[in-house]
Amino acid sequence: MEGKLGNRGVGSVSRLFRRCYVAGGCGPANTVSSVQSLDPQAGTPRAWIGRRIAALVIDWLASLAVAQLVFPQFGYGSDAAGFATLAVFAVEVTVLTWLTGASFGQRIIGLRVVPVDGGRLPLWRAALRTLLVCLVIPAVVYDDQGRGVHDRLAGTYVTRVR
Repeated sequence: MEGKLGNRGVGSVSRLFRRCYVAGGCGPANTVSSVQSLDPQAGTPRAWIGRRIAALVIDWLASLAVAQLVFPQFGYGSDAAGFATLAVFAVEVTVLTWLTGASFGQRIIGLRVVPVDGGRLPLWRAALRTLLVCLVIPAVVYDDQGRGVHDRLAGTYVTRVR
């Protein structure tokens, strides 16, 4: 598909991410603009733990497949293969969260990571959030708003987009 999509001048965009470029689907207009709008009663749908776990499993399985293709010299189940999978996972989640607001698994499940102060998620916040997810403990400890320690420290919030 050549030409312009919407008013952003994007050439060829996959179906999965087209929504981000057409009609402002992932632009700043659709980010959480203030801490007050994070209140579930204010209309921001929370991302419950089941959806988060499903997205994490999809991300991990995709990372496992990519790691096996990119690093075939590491035998499946070895320590080196585990570290390669973790590295692929960290890069995938950081880059996609920074660029599109959601990792591969989150996009499939219908979740989005937004900064609590609005705007676009900076790379350093996406990287910090991913590092904390890789440490596991901050990701499994969460509050009554559904925000994990990793989200609190990175200044982010996960919402449902569908």
